[in-house]
Amino acid sequence: QVQLVESGGGLVQPGGSLRLSCAASGIIFRLYVMAWYRQAPGKQRELVASITSGSSTNYADSVKGRFTISRANAKNTVYLQMNSLQPEDTAVYYCRAGWGQKSYWGQGTQVTVSS
Repeated sequence: QVQLVESGGGLVQPGGSLRLSCAASGIIFRLYVMAWYRQAPGKQRELVASITSGSSTNYADSVKGRFTISRANAKNTVYLQMNSLQPEDTAVYYCRAGWGQKSYWGQGTQVTVSS
């Protein structure tokens, strides 16, 4: 049974930081491309950042220079360090694992940026 469990979301003031974690089980983690997506109210889900099995990274333009994705294969965990958070970063953040035609999603964690 595959499980992706996100944690680390919460309420933060503008300019603040959060670190999201996604712990995976039931997959050969090191083989998978891991990614973070987000979905704001009334908007489509969008890719925030991804990291390949070889640790190559890709970021949405809106988060470049502020967010950093990383992975710890020994812990089956992917992280998203989010700095300089802005109200427009408010969304539910989802973790995704992909390998070939296999794709799994976590349940999401809420991030709210507000003063």
